[in-house]
Amino acid sequence: MTFIVTNLFLTLVWASVSGSFSPHNLVLGFIVGALSLALVRGQVAASLPMIRPFKLLLLTGLFFRELWLSAFKVAILVIRPNMRLRPGIFAYPLALTRDFEITLLANLITLTPGTLSVDVSEDRKTLYVHALDCRDPAAERRAISTGFERRIREAFPL
Repeated sequence: MTFIVTNLFLTLVWASVSGSFSPHNLVLGFIVGALSLALVRGQVAASLPMIRPFKLLLLTGLFFRELWLSAFKVAILVIRPNMRLRPGIFAYPLALTRDFEITLLANLITLTPGTLSVDVSEDRKTLYVHALDCRDPAAERRAISTGFERRIREAFPL
């Protein structure tokens, strides 16, 4: 069951990234996802004891919402004649502990316009994030904590 749900999620990601939800592309995404999962089955099985499909769907919905909102905000920032950008890097303290969770969070942040995951500390307790507009790093931390990180913890419980 976990394999199929994970593969369906990967298929949706494939279609989203490729920009085509045609039947042929969905089948190709399903095959690529299945092959990818077959290659990492041992590592994933050890680190993914349980997936909550509904919570995973909520995480996916949150990502697409944040993607749209961030793209809109960045477009507004760029269109303004006097760009008042205050780019910066801030440290985000991680509550996530497993490698795949940290990787997923870093990728979701990077895929969201206006932010980029720069590095993870060696002790895996801090994620460094570059923001295009970093006027309020505390608000950025809160947004990550109550958004992506919370949904990741809910979708992949220990």
